[in-house]
Amino acid sequence: MASLNTFGAIMSHAIKLEARLGEWYGRIGAADKARAAEKRRRKLERARRENVLEITLEPIHGLDAADYALELDASTANSQSAAAAVAARFYADVAPKINVRAAQRTLERCGREHAALAQG
Repeated sequence: MASLNTFGAIMSHAIKLEARLGEWYGRIGAADKARAAEKRRRKLERARRENVLEITLEPIHGLDAADYALELDASTANSQSAAAAVAARFYADVAPKINVRAAQRTLERCGREHAALAQG
């Protein structure tokens, strides 16, 4: 897996994470969660577009995409909670490393939504 060492890499990973979750939720019949994932994906894309010029090119250290691998094989409530917990942990880890407040808030909001899903 790739190192998440730039703003672009983090945002691309977040967008792909939401897309994968949205597809998975759709396959397992959780339409409301699929719509929420799609909404988060669009917000993340907008945040990436709007904030890329404000981001300084400082490298980001200590993050690796492999640490946030999703297990999307099952469709149980436990597997949905586990996937949401991984996503929540990803957002909790990456948000503080982003140096533009608007983008950071978007990541934090996504993390809170996933944390709520993980709790049931």
